[in-house]
Amino acid sequence: MDTKIKRLIAEVLSEMGGAGAACSDESSAPATSDTQPDDLTVENLKEQLLVPDPANRDAYLKAKGTTVSRIGIWRAGPRYLTESLLRFSADHAIAQFAVFHNVSEAFVKEWGLLEIKTKCVDKDQFLTNPDLGRELDEENTELLRKHCPGKARVQIYIADGLSSTAVETNAKDTYLALVQGLKGHGIEVGTPFFMRYARVPAMDKISEILNPEVVVVLIGERPGLATGESMSCYMAYSPKVGMPEANRTVVSNIHRGGTPAVEAGAHIADVVKKMLDQKASGLALKK
Repeated sequence: MDTKIKRLIAEVLSEMGGAGAACSDESSAPATSDTQPDDLTVENLKEQLLVPDPANRDAYLKAKGTTVSRIGIWRAGPRYLTESLLRFSADHAIAQFAVFHNVSEAFVKEWGLLEIKTKCVDKDQFLTNPDLGRELDEENTELLRKHCPGKARVQIYIADGLSSTAVETNAKDTYLALVQGLKGHGIEVGTPFFMRYARVPAMDKISEILNPEVVVVLIGERPGLATGESMSCYMAYSPKVGMPEANRTVVSNIHRGGTPAVEAGAHIADVVKKMLDQKASGLALKK
């Protein structure tokens, strides 16, 4: 009787996640404190078959392949399965980290960039008072004027925005491909720099300080549950403080699951060339 009960318990535990193997096989190695759980976030949600015995497996996977939304997940009564809930929590944690974590000083120093910051004193103020993320104080304005020559044809800079992860993952490769593309067009660029606690409209202030023809900013975008690595590039021809948002041109979703960094950089270079040729950006820029 005891043997039957142990076998039944082992089968139930095995169905719940494989834990029964340790109970049913005394020769199995015991779990140790060094054992690490699998990283759920490495699994591609588009390829996961989470519905048991779907009526049309191919159509199910095809539908999942068209979106990053969490469709076709199973349930236990009215609740999500444990694995789906844990994956949701893990992706949410990645998004939170991207927002609240600062771009590391090591990243900026390794690249050799001048670092300036907006009027925000810390990340908390940056998140709660967006207006300060559009302005520079006199000290940072003078730093910019001292280290970055004015009236460049194209002024490129990197900003943390709402995802430090996006910047640390994609900015360097995008920038290098962008500069290479611009040089291929015979277009010289100004001295790059890094701006901390920055919102997109800070580029208007940069334009008024350095007076380039085109301003380009690579900035971390607000992360979601699909990815915390999405970066965007905002561009404008001779932007001014208070100008309409329609005057900006944007290339978004720069990340490994969207437009790869190197490909994005090459494309941005072509867009900047059009902006210089047409002396326009945003809705005024003709394709």
